[in-house]
Amino acid sequence: MKIAFDVDDTLIIPSVVTGNRDVPNYETVAIFRWFKAQGNDMIIWSGSGMDWATTWAEKLGLEARIIVKGSEKVDIAFDDCDVTLGTVNVKVRRVENSISRADWNKNKN
Repeated sequence: MKIAFDVDDTLIIPSVVTGNRDVPNYETVAIFRWFKAQGNDMIIWSGSGMDWATTWAEKLGLEARIIVKGSEKVDIAFDDCDVTLGTVNVKVRRVENSISRADWNKNKN
């Protein structure tokens, strides 16, 4: 199966929440690793771009294909937003982050 994970507010908890830096969302990373261990085709993508997805895949030590978000249909998509990118779409709860996505993207480092 093709399993895709978004980066911001899914694989990581962004600095707007922590107050100083982006940190791993260890619960979601554990789910990623479980799917990987089962032999699935793992994908990491981000609305912030492929460079951002690549950076975080490397920082988290996650082996995955990096692709443009939504560029191919997947079986399961994990994201913090309501999406229809996969056959099954799993909404990951944002951790104490009520900042609007538009405002955050304007000010993201």
